[in-house]
Amino acid sequence: MIARLARRAAGEFAVPALTLLGALLAWEAATRVFRVPRFIMPAPSAILSEGWEWRYRFIGHTWVTLYETLGGFALSMLVGVPLAILIVYSPVLRSALYPLIVLAQSVPKIAIAPVLLLVVGHGEFPKIVVAFLVAFFPVVVDTATGLAATPPELLDLSRSYRASAFKTFLKVRLPMAMPFVFAGAKVAITLSVIGAVVGEFVGSDQGLGYVILSATSYWKTELAFSSMILLSLMAIVLFGAVALVERLTCPWLAPAPEE
Repeated sequence: MIARLARRAAGEFAVPALTLLGALLAWEAATRVFRVPRFIMPAPSAILSEGWEWRYRFIGHTWVTLYETLGGFALSMLVGVPLAILIVYSPVLRSALYPLIVLAQSVPKIAIAPVLLLVVGHGEFPKIVVAFLVAFFPVVVDTATGLAATPPELLDLSRSYRASAFKTFLKVRLPMAMPFVFAGAKVAITLSVIGAVVGEFVGSDQGLGYVILSATSYWKTELAFSSMILLSLMAIVLFGAVALVERLTCPWLAPAPEE
């Protein structure tokens, strides 16, 4: 059993790893064969070398961006999930709030960030707010969709047992909506990274977004690419962490093992 699971895991990771390795080798070869200038498209070896030289300075910048990302994600879950519950249970609030939510999502976040800097001031809080504004929309929509998608038969069965509205929500609606909640959370955690970087682009003196902006200003493309790789790895790790929480808290959602 363990050996079969190990082979299955190895098979799942082998193909993506080999594909990534092949793409990096092709990238390295193309930059050398066509002699692409480093400030336009550096080779992966140059990017890794620059990232290694910056490894100690990257720690502080990475922590700042991670803190802003997690803050925006946590705020999106704390606001988005209760807001979705209110929307599902109250048609009046749904009619009143849904247009405002869509309006807030339609405004470009790069335009909101300078206003937040003027209103709130500099620091990490405006970046957290931008990350929240980017991330909360999928949380609200997916959670509301999951809560509204509860089969009517289950709701009728709950009423036949004279279950209260709170117990019906806790025992029926919420478990049925958990796949939608975590789907929104997975999207939100990656969008939070984008929101934090957008906030750092507008006004910051630390963070990976600040490093990218500074590096491109001085034509240090290798450093910019190294920062982008760190951002990608951060998003992948955070996505995996949300998926792990989903598997631990909702084991019934895990796919059945193949015979």
